[in-house]
Amino acid sequence: MRDIIIIGSGPAGFTAAIYAARAELKPLLIASSVEIGGELMNTTEVENFPGFPEGIMGPDLMTKMQEQAERFGTEVVYDDVVELDVDGPVKRIKLGNGETHEARSLVYATGSAYRKLGLPEEEILSGHGLSWCATCDGFFFRQKTIAVVGGGDSAMEEATFLTRFADKVYVIHRRDSLRASKIMQQRARDNEKIEFVFNAEVTQIHGDTAVSGVTLRDTVTGELRALDLDGLFVAIGNDPRTHLVHGKLELTPEGTIWVDGRSSRTSVAGVFAAGDVIDPHYRQAVTAAGSGTVAALDAEHYLAALDDSATPEEAEVEAEAIERLAAVNG
Repeated sequence: MRDIIIIGSGPAGFTAAIYAARAELKPLLIASSVEIGGELMNTTEVENFPGFPEGIMGPDLMTKMQEQAERFGTEVVYDDVVELDVDGPVKRIKLGNGETHEARSLVYATGSAYRKLGLPEEEILSGHGLSWCATCDGFFFRQKTIAVVGGGDSAMEEATFLTRFADKVYVIHRRDSLRASKIMQQRARDNEKIEFVFNAEVTQIHGDTAVSGVTLRDTVTGELRALDLDGLFVAIGNDPRTHLVHGKLELTPEGTIWVDGRSSRTSVAGVFAAGDVIDPHYRQAVTAAGSGTVAALDAEHYLAALDDSATPEEAEVEAEAIERLAAVNG
């Protein structure tokens, strides 16, 4: 029986592991078998994470986080969780290799996945002119011509933000009208750097080592045309990775895991959530890391309440009471 298991190997998961390990909780972190390190593994240079004034490559940052977590005693397992049981005081997880692990507390930090266009070039050019995060990568496109794919608020926000750097920003949308709110639409339309390309979808991304343009298909006539670009941003949404907790944890209308206020406490005692899986708005490495800190501290307090009780039943009642009190006190 472990004190804590952490599911997820992004900034939230590894930060939670660092704090939990330093609290001598000996955490087990399930890092996945294929997507270790989260979305930052698909990013090239990260210039907005505190402490790295010269910037750092995304994979290097995640390697350092893992090394720091392991230095304090975190055990990392490279496998996938296939089944999760959070009922009762003992949380059980089953891995793809058939092993089952038990813990008194659980941190769920599986992150979110950007929706992709479904083109083969995405795997090749990701981080080389192709991005899903304007805040992360916009700086690299000063005085360039770029495009944003999407028609919702996120796409309008990304396009408007990118005009701080680029000389020209195309907004490519497959329909003849936008889904974005009126105020976001107007803000984008009023920006002289933004040009809309309606009734168009990207069918191919060009470039051997970096994005050089796209092929667009007219969704009305089927006509194809080329558009030269220095970069492409995809803003068609993202999906929190909550498939393991459907029907087990309460979710928000946005599909993220519900947590109590600014805490990491979910609808089930002893289960805590952190990172993009609870954040439908910011989705930054640094906010995920901060969220992981909160989850580890909440779990530590929960476990302390369990240890102060005489029986498992009393422990569960006391832990829930402490959580409610913490919520009231903010």
